[in-house]
Amino acid sequence: MITFDELNAQNHKITELSNVLGLLLQDRSMCDNEVTVELFFQYVELVKKHLDLEDKHLYANLLAQKDRAINQTANRFMSGSAEIKRVFDQYLRKWCKHRHLAIKNHDQFVKETEEMFQLVLNRIIDETEHLYPLIREVRGDAKVAA
Repeated sequence: MITFDELNAQNHKITELSNVLGLLLQDRSMCDNEVTVELFFQYVELVKKHLDLEDKHLYANLLAQKDRAINQTANRFMSGSAEIKRVFDQYLRKWCKHRHLAIKNHDQFVKETEEMFQLVLNRIIDETEHLYPLIREVRGDAKVAA
């Protein structure tokens, strides 16, 4: 059983980490800091875990509905999840080696990191405003998402 409280708590933690990391990573010397790196990989794992949880548990019920608009919404979120995972993997291959940040160009790293954070934050907004209300409506349950 997955509750909306759990999903919202995950989104809140992801948002908090992206806000803190956004500030820390601006300073080049903080990019090599063990605490910053630990927070960064905690962020990466939380985003992956959240997307995987949604992929495994949220969309099947929406796709089983006979309403075409509901199916399209589920497909759009599934496609978005795949795209975020693709961008994440590409980003990690470029900037991370063996759970360490491998930064050759700090300005470019900051720019691409901010873009990645914004991509995830936009997704969180979409989930909150569109996906979760739709699931509540389909399930008829304000607490349990799956």
